[in-house]
Amino acid sequence: MTATHIVFERVGKSYASAKGPMKALTDVSFEVLEGEVFGIIGRSGAGKSTLLRTINALELPTEGRVTVHGTDPATLPEDALVQLRRKIGMIFQHFNLLSSKTVWDNVALPLRVAGASAAEMRERVGKLLELVGLADKAQAYPAQLSGGQKQRVGIARALVHSPEILLCDEATSALDPETTQSILGLLRDINRQLGLTVVLITHDMAVIRAICDRVLVLDQGQMQEIGEVWSVFGAPQSQASQAMLHSLKQGLPHEVAQQLQPAPDATHSHALIGLRFHGLPAGQGLPLAALQAFEVLCKGTQLIHGGLDHLQGHSVGQLIVRIPASNLIDTEALRQTAGADTLEILGYVQPH
Repeated sequence: MTATHIVFERVGKSYASAKGPMKALTDVSFEVLEGEVFGIIGRSGAGKSTLLRTINALELPTEGRVTVHGTDPATLPEDALVQLRRKIGMIFQHFNLLSSKTVWDNVALPLRVAGASAAEMRERVGKLLELVGLADKAQAYPAQLSGGQKQRVGIARALVHSPEILLCDEATSALDPETTQSILGLLRDINRQLGLTVVLITHDMAVIRAICDRVLVLDQGQMQEIGEVWSVFGAPQSQASQAMLHSLKQGLPHEVAQQLQPAPDATHSHALIGLRFHGLPAGQGLPLAALQAFEVLCKGTQLIHGGLDHLQGHSVGQLIVRIPASNLIDTEALRQTAGADTLEILGYVQPH
């Protein structure tokens, strides 16, 4: 069993406002395991940043507590809190680099503040610039770097004290898609090589899909759902999860969606059904025999759209098929025959 690293116990956070206390977080309880990449996702204003910053006591809960290896940062005296924070690295959306300092000096700054020797700084900074692929940029200034390179400097700086935890505050939202994938790959490599626990916040489900082991969905300061990424992606339980996953789902082609009707009639006599799969072992896929059996049960079945994806050892996805509405007598038998986890009637269309 992997040990628990961070524990949130009924955490609440309120801020004073002209209209009275404003709740940013309400009764949030979950655990982060040692060495995992844990994602927290939510829309703007969901409370993600507030929640993340309670881990290193940049924000203090007004209710409940957060513990890191059993220690509550909010209870520590200043000296002990400084020592704890050195074990919790943090990277930011807008890099937070000093424009007047070189790459080397930006990375070395936390060591210099901590009183490290020149030899220690040379060794540590050199290794970290190699790790993030910027050994040749040591004497460059931030203005000479791309966005991805700036974030790599931020990652190196966050690692100077050999932290046990790395917090990522929307670390890729200012980057283009290709650079985002590069940075996420680097974070995953760092997680594996150094055994760090990584906690990241984002509003982008694609980021969660690319790097995280588990995910928490946060909405209006409240937990909506938590689980392994493949499970949440394959069968989202909350409305917030479903809304954020909408852009990644295999939707209906526009020309088909235009003719969709909520009920059958003389012209719209065929049903469109969505067959969702989220429990198939990856590599096994969907047996064609199941689709052939489905065709035997529903003569005239046509595959309209969809596909399967692979996440964390599971196949997840959706197939959208058109069948005569008269075959909808026993939808449970149809679902079982197709081997689908769920079956949804999307509407009715012309037979074509």
